[in-house]
Amino acid sequence: MSTLKNHKPTIRGWAMFDWANSAYNLVITSTIFPAYYTAITFTEEFGDRINFFGFNVVNTALSNFALSFAYLLMALVLPILSSVADFKGNKKAFMMGFTYLGGFACMGLFFFKLETLEWGIICFTLAAMGYVGGVLFNNSYLPQIATVDQQDRVSAQGFAYGYVGCVMLQIICFVFVLKPEWFGITDPSLPARLSFLLVGIWWIAFAQIPFRKLPADTKNGQRVTKHVLKKGFSELRGVWKRLKDIPEINLFLPAFFFYAMGVQTVMIVAAAFGEKVLHLGAPKLIATILIIQVVAIAGAYLMSLLARYIGNVRVLMLVVCIWIGICVSAFYINHETQFYILAALVGLVMGGIQSLSRSTYSKLLPVDEEDTASFFSFYDVTEKVAIVIGLFLFALIEQITNNIRYSALCLGLFFVVGLLLLFRMSKFKKHSE
Repeated sequence: MSTLKNHKPTIRGWAMFDWANSAYNLVITSTIFPAYYTAITFTEEFGDRINFFGFNVVNTALSNFALSFAYLLMALVLPILSSVADFKGNKKAFMMGFTYLGGFACMGLFFFKLETLEWGIICFTLAAMGYVGGVLFNNSYLPQIATVDQQDRVSAQGFAYGYVGCVMLQIICFVFVLKPEWFGITDPSLPARLSFLLVGIWWIAFAQIPFRKLPADTKNGQRVTKHVLKKGFSELRGVWKRLKDIPEINLFLPAFFFYAMGVQTVMIVAAAFGEKVLHLGAPKLIATILIIQVVAIAGAYLMSLLARYIGNVRVLMLVVCIWIGICVSAFYINHETQFYILAALVGLVMGGIQSLSRSTYSKLLPVDEEDTASFFSFYDVTEKVAIVIGLFLFALIEQITNNIRYSALCLGLFFVVGLLLLFRMSKFKKHSE
């Protein structure tokens, strides 16, 4: 379908999807849920061991397993779903479906207490799946709504909207958590559970804007057959074969895979790292994550602006070098102030590397390509597999060494490999300038 590109209302509508779903990433993945979950699953009798459907497991291991399972499952089913979306021309319908799945799952966490552990973990897993699926189909609109020369800016705008939106909701939740007496709340679990409910409402409510503004589905009414379902992975293989004809993507995707292992893992474990190393406590950890989000807004735009002058790949190389420094520094920090400085630095490069990676991949795709959902499915599968491996290795290293600092240090190796691959890619003049 032909779509008017660089249409400001459409782009703003597209960016509002990041505004809507980023609240999940901050409140559920990074701040209030981890703090609440760790608190209610630690008991004097059993410590951090809990019973999940008859299995005795460590509380934090269970949540990490659940998150890894969600990402792994989505990495397996996204190729099939994107194939169906391309075949039937209904990617917005899938985007809506995943949004409602994630939003209602967050609302379901309102009923999560220790005695409803299984229910809470199931909702936590479904929310992650809703987030991942929605992001895929939203990303696939980028080359459809923006010309190549505008995709860096539009991608950065999406991430900036996301950071602003999630910070606004986080502040509201922050007040509930820190000052429950202002609202007459006496149940200590209620502020966190209200936060989960608000995330779901926020997510679904603001997602209505992109649902209205983005191009309508071009449904063809054809019936999905077994052949179409099988076509998902064959289409993924087809995309891989087509991408092989683009040498820069052949270098970019492996580089992205390695540094994404580091970036995504840091984002997920940052709060746990701060608590285990410095024992900061929930209020300071939430404040730190807020600092990261605010700085990330400036980082996304700064990297986009810098890319205009020295090129996407060179900016990515610079940012990856900073990430390497962050991982090494994390090994040595021993003071609260150092952690805050490091958190601000993480925020600066976190927004930039995510935004610029998305737009760089989009710019490398064939200009006349219509089935963008399949190409972005490949991109998202690459990222989700990276997250699964990154989280697993981070946990494994901590398990072996009994020291989370070594886990952070080893993340630097992923960035080093990514940097070397980006250096090879920089030799292609066309997209490094």
